[in-house]
Amino acid sequence: MIPDTLVSEIRNQQVILFVGAGLSMNLGLPSWSDLIDHMATELGYDKRIFEGLGDALQLAEYFKIKKTTLGSLRSWMDRNWHKDEGKVDSSRAHQALVNLKIPTIYTTNYDQWLEIAFKRRKVEFVKIANVGDFTKSASGKIEIVKFHGDLEDDSSLVLTEASYFERLSFESPLDLKLRADIIGKSVLFIGYSLRDPNIRYLQYKLHRLWADSEYSKARPKSYIFLSRPNEVQETILTERGITPITEDSGKPGEGLILFLEELQLRAFGVKP
Repeated sequence: MIPDTLVSEIRNQQVILFVGAGLSMNLGLPSWSDLIDHMATELGYDKRIFEGLGDALQLAEYFKIKKTTLGSLRSWMDRNWHKDEGKVDSSRAHQALVNLKIPTIYTTNYDQWLEIAFKRRKVEFVKIANVGDFTKSASGKIEIVKFHGDLEDDSSLVLTEASYFERLSFESPLDLKLRADIIGKSVLFIGYSLRDPNIRYLQYKLHRLWADSEYSKARPKSYIFLSRPNEVQETILTERGITPITEDSGKPGEGLILFLEELQLRAFGVKP
């Protein structure tokens, strides 16, 4: 069940959204396995042998060392992920998200489906992927913050092991922006698997920012949508000040759609 507090905060634009890969599942994005297979092909490796030589971050780092750049990999991702921009129009999850009018959206996704969805609905937004983009912020425009980089900027991508470790320092300009943005606003996480240590670390760091403050009692509520109940994860999240919201539809993608459509209905009266 969606808490009334979240509905009210969405309506009053007091929520920052964090979006993971689960949002774009229904758009047929290639998996990490597909990405690794492509790297193997580019480097002349047997796919099965290459996959066993390291985890995804290590293999991406090896690819960058051998190729000296991620340019060809980024180009392949862009070509294969956005072949038919029109299909986002039938993505119920993306359409519901546009309807929620959330002013600041952070995403750890490299793909551009969020931007495409807003563009096709003619909703103004600015994209922020690096410190140089900070000057683009404008009153009244939705901000889409590419927290792990963007396919239009090779240097911004958090794809290799080294870039991942740098991200964990939590001291980049985008991290500092996040710290400023969350003051006085709730955070809603959607589209994430809690098997991802990166997002768990992020949630922990956000929790510590408040827990270490003498004003911790003033902390706004935070929420996460989970596609199925999990007592262990829910207990840990609650301890860290994050309210779990579950929708066990049996299909992870369908559960997220139902959650977003109910939220838009209750907040703005917009029917699916």
